Amino acid sequence: MNGGGEDEVAPSAESPHALDWKFAQVFGERTAGEEVQEVDIISAIEFDRTGDYLATGDRGGRVVLFERTDNRDHGGHRRDLERTDYPLSKHPEFRYKTEFQSHEPEFDYLKSLEIEEKINKIRWCQTANGALFLLSTNDKTIKYWKVQEKKVKKVCSMNLDPSKAMGNGPVVSPSMSISPKSHMANGRCGEKSFGCSSNDFSIPSDGVPSLHLPVVTSHETSLMARCRRIYAHAHDYHINSISNNSDGETFISADDLRINLWNLEISNQSFNIVDVKPANMEDLTEVITSAEFHPTHCNTLAYSSSRGSIRLIDMRQSALCDRHSKLFEVQEASGSKSFFTEIIASVSDIKFAKDGRHILSRDYMTLKLWDINMDSGPVATFQVHEHLRPKLCDLYENDSIFDKFECCLSGDGLRVATGSYSNVFRVFGCSQDSGEATMLEATKNPMKKQAPAPSKPSRSLGLTRVVRRGPENSGVDANGNPYDFTMKLLHLAWHPTENSLAIAASNSLYMYYA
Repeated sequence: MNGGGEDEVAPSAESPHALDWKFAQVFGERTAGEEVQEVDIISAIEFDRTGDYLATGDRGGRVVLFERTDNRDHGGHRRDLERTDYPLSKHPEFRYKTEFQSHEPEFDYLKSLEIEEKINKIRWCQTANGALFLLSTNDKTIKYWKVQEKKVKKVCSMNLDPSKAMGNGPVVSPSMSISPKSHMANGRCGEKSFGCSSNDFSIPSDGVPSLHLPVVTSHETSLMARCRRIYAHAHDYHINSISNNSDGETFISADDLRINLWNLEISNQSFNIVDVKPANMEDLTEVITSAEFHPTHCNTLAYSSSRGSIRLIDMRQSALCDRHSKLFEVQEASGSKSFFTEIIASVSDIKFAKDGRHILSRDYMTLKLWDINMDSGPVATFQVHEHLRPKLCDLYENDSIFDKFECCLSGDGLRVATGSYSNVFRVFGCSQDSGEATMLEATKNPMKKQAPAPSKPSRSLGLTRVVRRGPENSGVDANGNPYDFTMKLLHLAWHPTENSLAIAASNSLYMYYA
């Protein structure tokens, strides 16, 4: 994909072959006929920077963490990723690590508004001292969590042995500490140590041969999740995005009309850097749908809108970034507009490629890949729901047309993925000569259907534009059955360094590898 000029081109000059995707594991698999509780449905999913940890959030406000196990040696220590002499495992394996209640349902009495506990987004932060840090948000409140292993300490080797103690008074156990404050609270201190009266304990008949100091020992470790910061009362509308800055100190949060900049260490103050709210709300023509920081440039971020545009802004230009540095949008052909044009053009998710050169966007019908050095149009378009165009009226009636599908890119930038209906997800190759267009179903036995060869690239102004279509079917899934619009794959994540996908299907988490 050439963007013109002398800048580097796509991540790889080679045309990759289609990947052979295989099932790895599943967490929370449903049995046939099992009813899924609303609070158990997964609503957010995210790998950390290393790919060793995976976090999911659900509609019940819980965050569940998974840890990779196949990159550890036999002693349980994490392997050196630079070494290559380890035996390769069959597939990446994760295990349940811990979970915690991140958000609770609330009620805004000033606005008479119920605030759901549902987790909208999760973002990992930089690790420190062996502890994991992450941000989670519901519609109104962002929380900064620290997850760390804590050693459980016990006091042992007390001077009195419970097996030899006599009498009806309290007995000192080998693992119980005595607090002097509790006995001295009444202002008196007895003659015995720790303010204990002579009636509290019975001395054994053989006496106490010697006194020694109790010993504090650590028997086991447990994972503790602690909320370090709460960032609240900064958004009038529902938060749809949070994104970490590459500086490791700041992050942004976005709602329908504003984007705020926060410092991780300061929870009572944020700076409004984007505000699209007009003086008269009747003049409102678009809202913010997603926002994300550039992966390496701490001054650059992008946000998408409900009219299908993506704006790149530079925070060095002004305090309030009301003017974009670049605008990416597709110009609709005259006469092609319909009632549904603006609805299906709304961008539901954007992601920067790891190199920061490309942006992937997802609207209802397509995936689009943009080169940030070329704002005249996308370098590649992948048709995801084109076969549903005749059904837009039905989709509007059942509100499915407003579903917000996420998208993701592989770490090498050669492939993109997104979800669809009937628990189906699509993987496309995005290098210039790739014809990869794979459809899989989120089950233990994914049924694949290779798409027909892509249409010939059309050339315009000397720049290559690729249009790749998914399987040409008329509303049937990978098994040839009619689409089930109640089973939708909205959330998925690509491992940062490997061809491994995590897919959220209702309350189940599926893992695939290639």
